[in-house]
Amino acid sequence: MHADSPETLNLLERVRQGDEHALGELIVRHRPALRRFVELRLDARLNPRLDPSDVVQEAQLEVARRIQDYLERQPMPFWLWLHRTTYENLIRLRRMHVDAERRTVAREVALPDQSSILLARKLFAGNWPGQQLVDDEIRRRVQEALAKLDDIDREVLQLRAFEGLENEEVAQVLGLEPGTASKRYGRALLRLRQALAFPSEGGS
Repeated sequence: MHADSPETLNLLERVRQGDEHALGELIVRHRPALRRFVELRLDARLNPRLDPSDVVQEAQLEVARRIQDYLERQPMPFWLWLHRTTYENLIRLRRMHVDAERRTVAREVALPDQSSILLARKLFAGNWPGQQLVDDEIRRRVQEALAKLDDIDREVLQLRAFEGLENEEVAQVLGLEPGTASKRYGRALLRLRQALAFPSEGGS
């Protein structure tokens, strides 16, 4: 598992000792990574109802509220806990806005177009079944395949592709057993590969 950087560990120790400024420094240090985490997942159709900054801010407030509990238990590296907290807030806010607009969950969970393409290329690198497809077709097939997955399977793929998390780290973010996370990843990856390898329904 990837460990926290020495700088992060130093700031955590300062927070533990009561340094009022250290928590702010800690949050600022990780903010760009959290914003990227949200931007890769947030469908542009949710704007202007929900902006990535809103999700990150909510996550930061949650971190400030729970930091002492984290320091007492330290169940995982701080950077991983940040991602878990941000993921939980993203899901909560997204569902809140979906319910408010009375739209279907399937419509709202779609990835941004470029994220769909990036997901396929990162998962399959230089040897993947859709490498001859144009970007629009990749996006369409990935979106169709993801729509058939449940939320957890979809997020397992994204954590592996976008954040480069290892299986155990994925399991901690999503609250799964490592074996379960591994099985979900294999199943979701197979479905995505099949979607890119063969014409999808309604395709030309």
